[in-house]
Amino acid sequence: MNLPNKLSLLRIILIPVTLLFMLPVNIYGFEPAGWNAFISDHGMLIAAVIFIIASLTDFFDGQIARRKNLITDLGKFLDSLADKVLIISILLAFIALGRISAWFVFIIVLREFMVSGIRMIASAKGVVMAAKMIGKVKTTTQMIAVIYLMFEPSLMKIFGFDGHYPLQTCAITIIGDILFIISVIMTVISGLDYLLKNKNYLTE
Repeated sequence: MNLPNKLSLLRIILIPVTLLFMLPVNIYGFEPAGWNAFISDHGMLIAAVIFIIASLTDFFDGQIARRKNLITDLGKFLDSLADKVLIISILLAFIALGRISAWFVFIIVLREFMVSGIRMIASAKGVVMAAKMIGKVKTTTQMIAVIYLMFEPSLMKIFGFDGHYPLQTCAITIIGDILFIISVIMTVISGLDYLLKNKNYLTE
C-alpha cells in the first residue's frame, strides 16, 4: 500500500479518536465523572486539533499521489470514503451535542448516498470516478465549518461566556451557523452538479 493510501487510512482511524474527545461517555448508565468533566472543559479543543490533522492528510494524500504518480483505484475509493465518513461522523456528534440541526445533516447524508449510488452504477460498468473539483470545494467548506464549530466553546470562554453546550446565541455562534449553512449550500450544489453530469447512468 502506497503512502497516499496510508494517509487516507490514517484519516479513517482518527475519526473515533476525534469522537472520543467530542462526546461524553455514557454507556448504559456508565458515566465516568472525571473523564466527562475533562471532556466538557477541554475535549472539544483536543478534538479540533485531531480533526485538523485528519483534514491535512486529505490535502497531502492528493498532493503526493499526483506528484509521484501514485493514483490508484483503491486510492480514489479510500480518499472519497475517508472524506465522507470523517465529516458525517463529526456532524452526527454535533447533533448529539445539540449544536446543529439534524435536517441539515440529513441533506448532507442524502447527497453522499446519491453520489455513492451513482459511483456504484459506474463501477459496475468498469468506471471508477475520482472526486471532482466542486466536490473538493464542498469538502473544504464543510471542514472549515466543522473546525470553527469545534473552536466555538473556546471562543465563548475567551469572550466571557461559559462555553458549555448548549451554547448561548451570540455573534460567535451566529458565525458558526452561517459557515455551516454555506457548507450545506455547497453540498446541494455539488450534488446537483454530480447528478446532472452523470445522469446517463440513471437513464440507460
